[in-house]
Amino acid sequence: MLVLLPPSEGKASSGRGAPLKLESLSLPGLTEARAAVLGELVELCAGDEDKAREVLGLSEGLRGEVGKNTELLTAGARPAGEIYTGVLYDALELSSLDTAAKKRAARQLLVFSGLWGAVGVADRIPSYRCSMGVKLPGLGALGAHWRTPMAAALPEAAGNGLVLDLRSSAYAAAWKPKGEVAGRTASVRVLHAPTRKVVSHFNKATKGRIVRSLLSAGIAPTGPAQLVEALRDLGYVVEVEPPKGAGKAWTLDVLVDEIH
Repeated sequence: MLVLLPPSEGKASSGRGAPLKLESLSLPGLTEARAAVLGELVELCAGDEDKAREVLGLSEGLRGEVGKNTELLTAGARPAGEIYTGVLYDALELSSLDTAAKKRAARQLLVFSGLWGAVGVADRIPSYRCSMGVKLPGLGALGAHWRTPMAAALPEAAGNGLVLDLRSSAYAAAWKPKGEVAGRTASVRVLHAPTRKVVSHFNKATKGRIVRSLLSAGIAPTGPAQLVEALRDLGYVVEVEPPKGAGKAWTLDVLVDEIH
């Protein structure tokens, strides 16, 4: 099973250990594309601060994030699972998983990123600010930049198993499963049961809890149908929309009664 996660806008501070080593990150086929984004981002942020803030879509209150990006090559690195924070990651709570579940997380979880393309939760990265919606002056829109290298790297990472897609739309645009891989991909929506409306905050929390439940139970479904069974066994209320034709992904609606 391969689980695709969105990043978080907010991030923990960089560590005090060794700096980033691009060649050590998961999905080595993305190394060249990562180096291109990293180089331009550092150069942009080391120049005109106001221009960098405009390109990155940062408010005046987030001006310090520009300075953070200038130190990406020298800042200490930490596991990505510690860098990413926010509602989904609070609910996932990687640090409190047992040893076996942490090993499963390192193998199965990929976090999508405007800067890195996608990284494993055990990959060591510095704290940064660069969303997938950014359009760099030289490389252009990052979503488009990542599509070609992702198209080669992600099917290989997916292997022959289930792909559980929990990404937001901006990050889903960087790689869309096709063909046979799409047929064993399940995307998840979290809906308020009484209204059938998509919820926002609780959407992220529920997705984090789903991943934690699967990791903790040691469950690795082989396909979308098996995932539905597993989630129902774990106590989730799930409705299923099978793919509408070949090369289409499944849609799973997880229903919740409360909105927090």
